[in-house]
Amino acid sequence: MRCPATFRTSFSVWPTIRVLRGLWALLVLLAPSRLWATEEFQDCSWQVVLNEFSRVGDNVASDRFYEQDLVDKVESIFRTLVDSPIDPSEKYLSFPYYLKINYTCEGQHSEALVRKGHLTGLKPRVLVTFQSSVNFYRWKMKHLQIEMEAAPFRSQGLCPAEELCAMSWYTPMPIRNGSVIVHVDIRSNGLGPFIANKRFFMNINGFLKKDRDNMIKFMVGEELFDLKPEYFENVPSRPVYYTVDQSPVLILGGVPNNKIILLTDTNFKDLSLVELSIESCWVDSSCPKTNFSSTIHDAISTESTLFIRQNQLAYYFTGAYRTLHGSSPGSSSGSWVRVLATECIKRLCPVYFHHNGSEYILALSTGKHEGYIHLGTITGGHVSFEMLPRKGSMCQMILVGSCSIIWAFYVSNEYTFLLLVESKHPSKGTYFTVVRYLLITDEADILYHIPRFIPDAQGLDSLVILGTEAYTTTPMVPKGLFFNAYNSLLFVWGNFLLQSYDTQNYIYLADFPKELSIKYLVNSFRGDMAIVTENEEIWYLLEGSYRMYRLVPSHGWDVHISVQMMQQSSLYAANETMVTLFYEDSDLYQLMYLEDHRGRRLVKRRVPVDQVLMYQQQSHYKLEQQGGHRKLSFTNLCPFEVMHLHIMPGSQFYMRQEYYRVRPPVVLDRLGFHNKVSLAVYQGLVYYLLWLDAKYDKPYADPVHDPTWRWWRDKQQDQDYYLYLKRNWQGVSGVHIDMSGYAKFFSPKSEYQLPRRIFLDKGNLYQFAILLTARGEALRTPTDVASAFLVHSELAVSFMLAHPHCLNAHAKQEVLVNRKSVLFRVLGSSGHCFQNTHFGLRMQGHLMVPVIIGCPPSKRLAFDITYTLKYNFLKNERYSDCLYKDLEMPCFYFRDMFYPFFLIQDLVTGDSRSFNGSYVLKVVGGGPSLDRLRDYSEEEIYRFNSPQDKTRSLIWSTSTIKTTENGAFHIMSPKSLGIHWLCLENSPCYNLDPKGIFAPEFFFKVLVSNRGVDESTYCDYQLVFVLHIHGFPLGSKSIHNLLIMSGGVLIGLVGIYIIICLLWPFMVRAWKVILYKINNAATTETYHSSSTSFHTFSSLTSPQSCPSPQVIFVASSKEQAAPGLMPQKRQQSSPSLLPALIPSLQGPRLLH
Repeated sequence: MRCPATFRTSFSVWPTIRVLRGLWALLVLLAPSRLWATEEFQDCSWQVVLNEFSRVGDNVASDRFYEQDLVDKVESIFRTLVDSPIDPSEKYLSFPYYLKINYTCEGQHSEALVRKGHLTGLKPRVLVTFQSSVNFYRWKMKHLQIEMEAAPFRSQGLCPAEELCAMSWYTPMPIRNGSVIVHVDIRSNGLGPFIANKRFFMNINGFLKKDRDNMIKFMVGEELFDLKPEYFENVPSRPVYYTVDQSPVLILGGVPNNKIILLTDTNFKDLSLVELSIESCWVDSSCPKTNFSSTIHDAISTESTLFIRQNQLAYYFTGAYRTLHGSSPGSSSGSWVRVLATECIKRLCPVYFHHNGSEYILALSTGKHEGYIHLGTITGGHVSFEMLPRKGSMCQMILVGSCSIIWAFYVSNEYTFLLLVESKHPSKGTYFTVVRYLLITDEADILYHIPRFIPDAQGLDSLVILGTEAYTTTPMVPKGLFFNAYNSLLFVWGNFLLQSYDTQNYIYLADFPKELSIKYLVNSFRGDMAIVTENEEIWYLLEGSYRMYRLVPSHGWDVHISVQMMQQSSLYAANETMVTLFYEDSDLYQLMYLEDHRGRRLVKRRVPVDQVLMYQQQSHYKLEQQGGHRKLSFTNLCPFEVMHLHIMPGSQFYMRQEYYRVRPPVVLDRLGFHNKVSLAVYQGLVYYLLWLDAKYDKPYADPVHDPTWRWWRDKQQDQDYYLYLKRNWQGVSGVHIDMSGYAKFFSPKSEYQLPRRIFLDKGNLYQFAILLTARGEALRTPTDVASAFLVHSELAVSFMLAHPHCLNAHAKQEVLVNRKSVLFRVLGSSGHCFQNTHFGLRMQGHLMVPVIIGCPPSKRLAFDITYTLKYNFLKNERYSDCLYKDLEMPCFYFRDMFYPFFLIQDLVTGDSRSFNGSYVLKVVGGGPSLDRLRDYSEEEIYRFNSPQDKTRSLIWSTSTIKTTENGAFHIMSPKSLGIHWLCLENSPCYNLDPKGIFAPEFFFKVLVSNRGVDESTYCDYQLVFVLHIHGFPLGSKSIHNLLIMSGGVLIGLVGIYIIICLLWPFMVRAWKVILYKINNAATTETYHSSSTSFHTFSSLTSPQSCPSPQVIFVASSKEQAAPGLMPQKRQQSSPSLLPALIPSLQGPRLLH
């Protein structure tokens, strides 16, 4: 069924994003299974530290995650890899850190263990998971994983005895823009010793800096190294507040009389004691007088900002997160900033979930602004506050004379505040109410009046409060609220615990004793909740049930402590104090201060809820008389033996995780050890792979839907050659790069467990099966003859849906008699059933998974240029590309109809299909060249695209009749009749100037969106791309200029022709004279040369003879004498001709 508007969401650049968070809980309300006999595994554990790029191989190096800039130290190495499948024209960089991996086993030498593991084939697999940023306006929502195989590396130092000596495994520690939370999961490749999987938090700490000595220091204050007992001994525990799944750094205050906080970027695996650099001062006299103290009372962390409260003053500090905010000035506050300087702040309340690209925090006022809330908004590292309600105080809005807001909870995705208000009435006295305040309408109403006294629920575990039940004489003292946005459960807590599914009807949980008082609640947001009381007791509640269990102290906890003390565990001591309690994933953890013979220390230890509950259950036993002896038997409260998940679909599609897998380059070393060169190559390859992933988000779709396609497309033909080099140990620099070792996987192996979360688009289904192996009494055969062959089961499943009007769930039961099992095919009793595995004891009988309804991440709209070109050529029947082709941006002809097609590309599964929905197309920018593009204003966009435009400014039109509701724009689809380019006289593409002899061209910036016009999906897709159109007709101005230019050229040519015709005879005559003179000059020169030779010859033969008279012979133009030849017959020339010709010759005159 179609859900309200809150289900529609987007991860593109629209102003709002709405996501419904729903919790789908499957409860098998029966309940302990048999404990499996498991093999005793060696107690080994992975160890991971960070090493800077330049400190690889250093045995004692352990660095903090401070650097966020890439390192330019591998480019020179890649230039030497000439015979490798890489592109030498690309820029290869590296990340600033390596991950150094080892493992330890209790009671064994670590270096010997690592050598043994390497020799037995152990290769750690490192799965790095990046968390998306809150600000989806700047960074697209993307869940990315990259699995790397670790490379063995011998540590530096002398080792005369053994060849291996100390060694470790290394992988690059990748970073990604828009992500500051990084999970590192280490697992084995299945060879060598068994080592359980382990998760590490490698978060970027933006509150560090380097001093003048290049030492890393804290920006928020001075780090302390003395763990004084007075900081923790007998100090009450306090909650740790943060934005769920988004805070890289966690802080914890509460150190008595000191402005000291505990700060960690590894979820308290490692932590620092920091004295804050703030001045302890008081506020003005209008604030109520309280005890002055330096204690940090409230401490809340968000993605990039820390908030604290000291006395009645509030401060914040924004870290230097360049991967989130860039390196622009003002991205980091640089120091503590006091906010709400004129206000008296009595409490800071956390907002656990971000929304609409922002995080939130609540500050409650006292004094002159009692009854007001200050809503803090953190967007991109910038903090702003707004005082609410806008119309007046909350007391005025609920019509009471005097009131005080005890606690506030902001449901960000509904823009709603839930308030716990204490009111005072002259006749009624003091009473408490649950009030709802709507942010958008600025209205408030009372949801529930909390009873004055605790109900009398003797013998019951829960009681629905209707107003007719009996009450005790113990007053109800409310202290706080808690609302789970996943399952819409509201809890009101104090010296009681009330639970509500609709904020109006409440259930009293009677297991919690009225003599105790709750101090704070801790929720896993996966169905589990822990409760800490004022006397430091720990209680456990499975959400959706009504049974509460006391964990600490309890019989089960005493048994667990005894076992740990016998094993001499370093996580337990006789003198210990709980500092805080928190959830990590689905596991409950304590931060403990211990003091014993090992010294004073802070440790993080897991609270084994499953094991403690199992120990408590074993107290249900009885002695039965069998013959002459008695037999001890335990009461089994679970009606089934084993619960398995069956027929699981691939979790990658529903979790929306993009997954890459890489292997280190092959080293041509006989022992297989890597060196600094090969590790540097590994860094560059991982960087380039992630760079391709980021670059792949472009408007034009590639022919192959894979980011790595461009990497190897020109190298596949040489793959055999690279393999030949590897097998013959001829790789350059001793390194071989395997092209198949760097790929994106679209269908990883499914795991037999429910996903961490499920994303469902409109019409999507999630189907799986639960297989329960029943006990004998759980299956029965009917006694009547008609049903003799039917087997019935006492087992059943129930569903708890947070939003049943938007999410449906069905179950179909199949009884498998031969397997003594019941199979529940599912579409869409706690505390009693357990399963013992090599990963530890796990509770069975309930399954919970968040279902997020809306647009799944990592789906995008892309311009299908390949099919668009093919279809346009088919319809227009001619080739339309430009004279100079651009493979990345082909051209389209102006006079042709334009038929655009688009793809929906799933970056998770690799699916690429045609977009068949409706969309609106607008030209939102343009220019005559790419460097002259400009964005149009809203008014221009309307004129250039709307069919209602009357100003003759349209750029395009279509025969499609369907328009938006207001008729402003056309609604297109793949079945539309195409686009005809107009470019009317008032449009920017009219009257274009040609480039030389070629027709004009224009670049259009086109926006395509299905927002508000497509009902086939919850996704609001948006695509902006540049379209190159050529062949525009010339405008009137260009035609006029062309005519003038052409006419001038034509007139000039005609004039030249006339001039040539008139002067032609004179030119011919002059040309003949010139030729005649040239011929005469040549003849005279020839005669002079011949005459000189004759005189010389005569003087030698007859020196006494006198020269005889000579006559010049002039040959005609038709009968010229050959040079040097005398005529056969002498003829006397005409005397009148000779004087006229002789002066024209330029040779010497002849004397007679």
